[in-house]
Parts: sequence; structure tokens; C-alpha cells
Amino acid sequence: RFAQAIAEVAAPEATVWVDVDATALLELRAGLKKSDPHNTPGLLAFIARFVTAGLKRFPDLNTRIEPADDGAQDIVCFAGINLGFAAQTDRGLMVPSVRNADKLSARELDVEIRRLTGVVREGKATPEELGSGTFTLNNYGVFGVDGSAAIINHPEVAILGVGRIIDKPWVVDGE
Repeated sequence: RFAQAIAEVAAPEATVWVDVDATALLELRAGLKKSDPHNTPGLLAFIARFVTAGLKRFPDLNTRIEPADDGAQDIVCFAGINLGFAAQTDRGLMVPSVRNADKLSARELDVEIRRLTGVVREGKATPEELGSGTFTLNNYGVFGVDGSAAIINHPEVAILGVGRIIDKPWVVDGE
């Protein structure tokens, strides 16, 4: 156990900050909300859908480090994506995962994210719902935070943290 804990602490991490123009995303959601106000996915569901598309393109990020039979560690790849997401509860931060998230639409992701958020907040999440993630999405923007060095959810190898969406000057076509 001690060697595993040391390996977890010593795993190299890198944090990259990137500002992204979310205008098109906000316009898309506003248009959907205008046409169907009661069935419009939340921003996290849209971002989750973008993450699953990105993980299909870069599958090395959709992996876990698991102990091997010989005591070493193996990198395990997955055909599907079990997208973990950080959910704040009375007992602290929990990370349930949407199984086979890559097969779901933004609306279906929204339904499952809301369901799992309720389950973890009620303290009724199963070990499978909490331990099967292959990649985690952390939306700390809901707390008014622009950026943070998100902590990788071991044994996963990567995480995406998303800060708040705010109005700011943005250069488009050189202007």
C-alpha cells in the first residue's frame, strides 16, 4: 500500500490553461432553450459531449493505470468512455461516472448527469457508479472560479477542469 501511495504521489502531472471562446456554445444552448425550454441540456452536458468526441480522437487520455500481476503497473485502454464528473455533496467531492458516455447525446448525458448527481448527494451511489471512470470532467466554474489545477482521479491518467464562462474582450478575425 505504501509503495502504491508513493507511486500515486510521484505520478507526473502537468496543468495547461487555455481560454476558449464559448460564444457559439452559449448561442446554441440559447437557441435550443428558445425552441424547447424544458428539454434543453445544461452546459455541463454539452461539454461532456465535446469531451467524449475529443477522447475518441485522443484515446490515450481515456486510460487508467492498473496494477499488473508482476507488481508493476499497466496502462489499460478502453473501447468505451465512462465519463466521471465531479459532484459536490455534503460529504465532500464525489466522482460518479456516466457509463458508455460516448454513446449518449447531450440530452441523454444531461439526464444521466442529473440522475447520478442526485444519487451521490443522497449517499446511494454504488461502487460501480463511483469507481468505473476512465476520464473525469470537473466543472469548478459553477463556484465562480476561472481556473484551477484539477487533481487527476487516480487511476485515471487525465482530467479536464472547466472554469466559469465570462464576458471578456476576444479577438475575432484580427479585430
